[in-house]
Amino acid sequence: MPLPFIIGGLAVAAGAGGIGAGVRGGMKMKDANDTMKSAQKMQEKAIARFEDYNQKTTEAMDRLGEQELSILSSFEQFSDLIEKIQGRPEFKKYDKDGIDLPKYEAEELKKISVGAGVLLGGVSGAAAGTAGGFAAAGATTSAVMALGTASTGTAISSLSGAAATNAALAALGGGAIGSSASAGGRALGSAVLGGATLGVGLLVGGIIFNVTGAKLSDKADAAYSQAKKIDAQVNKVTWYLRQLKDAANGYQTTLSKVEEQYRKRLKTLDFIISFSEKTNWSDFSEKEQKITENLILLVGLLYKMCQVKLVLQAEKEDELNTVNKEEMDETVRNAENILANELDDNVA
Repeated sequence: MPLPFIIGGLAVAAGAGGIGAGVRGGMKMKDANDTMKSAQKMQEKAIARFEDYNQKTTEAMDRLGEQELSILSSFEQFSDLIEKIQGRPEFKKYDKDGIDLPKYEAEELKKISVGAGVLLGGVSGAAAGTAGGFAAAGATTSAVMALGTASTGTAISSLSGAAATNAALAALGGGAIGSSASAGGRALGSAVLGGATLGVGLLVGGIIFNVTGAKLSDKADAAYSQAKKIDAQVNKVTWYLRQLKDAANGYQTTLSKVEEQYRKRLKTLDFIISFSEKTNWSDFSEKEQKITENLILLVGLLYKMCQVKLVLQAEKEDELNTVNKEEMDETVRNAENILANELDDNVA
């Protein structure tokens, strides 16, 4: 066969091979593009899901934190009223049916009240999650810490237990999901950028088209794998956030019941002392004495409730924090028991 025909035949074959390679490369490119889009959609949904749960949980924790600080800050008024009563008995600590409440200590309550007032005053201008951080770390403890550091100019946001549990409501031990998600976003973005860079040489020829398609397919698979990891991590954290939100809402429900009874009796005692001008215990009627005793009981209960840490920080960086559900449930049971069985003064 003449050489020109052989060369021509080889050229046709080569051209056909190039076309075939180009088709295969085009298919790989399409698959890679579809995979990349799926990866991006998966991550976007995961991040949106996290942000939704994080916002709802942060709001629930902030509501609880602000309520606890408000309660604690009112203890100064309570202490001032009690201290005006002359000849009052020594109010013993409550220890019954396994429920142990602290003894009335005027100075301790005033310190906590001042500290809580400092925190409460700074919450309005602080970032979302700050008040919730105080509840997470134990509002009573946070108030004591605030009193000790208020004069040093320490920022309010840093008093939430070193943000030990602040908007790290979603913390994976030492790092928040937000940073992890951002890292995942950067990884996915790099993969997409890499794919775009590879696309520059697609018009050179079918063989290069095929090789590039294979490389982009690898990049797309890597991006999809990363997106799956982010999705799994977000699922893990949103489970934690849901548990924390539900626990915080349930705890606040009981706290509100106790606060309602406390505020009624505080108002009544204020009326007895400030308007009826009774400042001697012997001048108090039996009912008024009982109201006062129950008020002190409720203060001890609120002190204890605000002392509970809602979140227990993980010891290892790769572990989730845990919701302190066991202690919260026990505290709620004790509070409900006291509300049902101890308040027999018929305060309206």
